[in-house]
Amino acid sequence: MKLQRKIFEQLEQLTTEEQNYRSARIDGLTISGCLKLINREDRSVASAVGKEIPYIARAVKLVTEAFQRGGRLIYVGAGTSGRLGVIDAAECPPTYGTSPLMVRGIIAGGRRAVFKSQEGAEDSERNGMADVRKLGINKKDVVCGIAASMRTPYVRGALREAKASGAKTILITTNPRRKLNELQYAPVKRAVDVAICPVVGPEVIMGSTRMKSGTAQKLILNMISTTAMIRIGKVYGNMMVDLKTGSRKLKERAKRVVMISAGVGYEEATRALGKAGGHVKTAIVMLLRNVQAREARNRLHEAGGFVRTAIGRKTV
Repeated sequence: MKLQRKIFEQLEQLTTEEQNYRSARIDGLTISGCLKLINREDRSVASAVGKEIPYIARAVKLVTEAFQRGGRLIYVGAGTSGRLGVIDAAECPPTYGTSPLMVRGIIAGGRRAVFKSQEGAEDSERNGMADVRKLGINKKDVVCGIAASMRTPYVRGALREAKASGAKTILITTNPRRKLNELQYAPVKRAVDVAICPVVGPEVIMGSTRMKSGTAQKLILNMISTTAMIRIGKVYGNMMVDLKTGSRKLKERAKRVVMISAGVGYEEATRALGKAGGHVKTAIVMLLRNVQAREARNRLHEAGGFVRTAIGRKTV
């Protein structure tokens, strides 16, 4: 009973659990009225995330450095937060040609929790620690905990274990940073290198953190993974040049990227990709420097995978 009361008191103090006075009569609105209200609330999310850019930048630096030393980015969360981490991790291999092991997402309750809510799975700090331990986390890695409430035991345990293993740690929460200074959150603060805390305010539906909190978390995960991939040479201009051509759509997208990058037509891009073994970066360097595939690959190797460097163009 004491534990239950403690949890109640914690929730009572969280911004994400407050009642939103602007939506207090939403149950009496028309369909359009509901939608307009939700939309008005959603507009504040990007601004809240924008205020956290200095902290997001620090997180990106940690992730980039991890990738450069052969480490991994591991997302950890429960419920909506966990699913968002799993989604971001799953999108990295087809988009940037990364190994499925390079960016991972783990969720309280395991795989089945991605598709069906596993209530109670988030309550075990020990399980969070055990799941991180199974991955063999070490000082090369970065573990990013995602927890709207800041208090999720599963995430807290995962971050503590990651920190003890020498990994760098990030926390994404939608409660104010000042709460980390409270005694009850001291273990979380000690386990985190960078805290990203966009304050999106109370949800339209009280406590439904799949809404504004989830949107903020998704925006931040996009920013972290995308910018880290740019910093390790996965992008040329604003195009993904390490994409895997595992479907018809992606094969045609690869041709379009080569066409735009090298200023050539469809047939020439197709031929170049054929000679490059389907490797978009190699095809681009071949065309822009008028070299064979072997030399293009050598140039890319010497440039650390950066197309702009391989073709001799200055970075901005």
